[in-house]
Amino acid sequence: MIDVRMFTVGPVQENCFIVRPQGSDRAVIVDPGDEPERLLGAIESLGVGIDAILLTHTHFDHVGAVAPVARATGAPVFCPELETVVLSNIMDYVPWPGFGPFESYDADHTVSGGERLELAGMDIDVSFTPGHSPGHVTYAIPAGAALLSGDVLFQGSVGRVDLPGGDWPTLLQSIDSLIAAYPDETTVYPGHMGVTTLGRERATNPFLRELAR
Repeated sequence: MIDVRMFTVGPVQENCFIVRPQGSDRAVIVDPGDEPERLLGAIESLGVGIDAILLTHTHFDHVGAVAPVARATGAPVFCPELETVVLSNIMDYVPWPGFGPFESYDADHTVSGGERLELAGMDIDVSFTPGHSPGHVTYAIPAGAALLSGDVLFQGSVGRVDLPGGDWPTLLQSIDSLIAAYPDETTVYPGHMGVTTLGRERATNPFLRELAR
């Protein structure tokens, strides 16, 4: 069993997750996008040490709090290999005025899909799921029947493809790969909106009708 805590942060309402084995004092944090003080307060309240910061992709709303959280926790940052330059220069890639400033960070480790990470007492599989962004990855915790899907798949929706590197056929292929690899009862913890399951989205998500055909 795993314990997943969701924190919706920042003006874009991004979901950050603290994930640990049930009752463990070790955890990982996924996509700390904003409000570092709030996230660090939650870490302290939970009484956990952070073994890693995992990034699904590097759009500013998912990485805005990476540097302060990494500095405070000492946790290494795992970043999609194709997107390290964005993490290192966050403000250069913010597409709209009025957001930030955010502090850049040089990734400690890179992931590109196919890795199995052993962190905080959990086996975490990394899948390459581009389409929303060029290097996007999804983190799966098979023992917890959990997918941390970033901005690939949402409750009743999917990631936008109108930002640099976005591509609709590629996104659909990525979603299809997740549906093929994991059972319907897998819980999906997305980067925005509510928690769902793969089966629910396969059956009801209007954006996935092309896959159903």
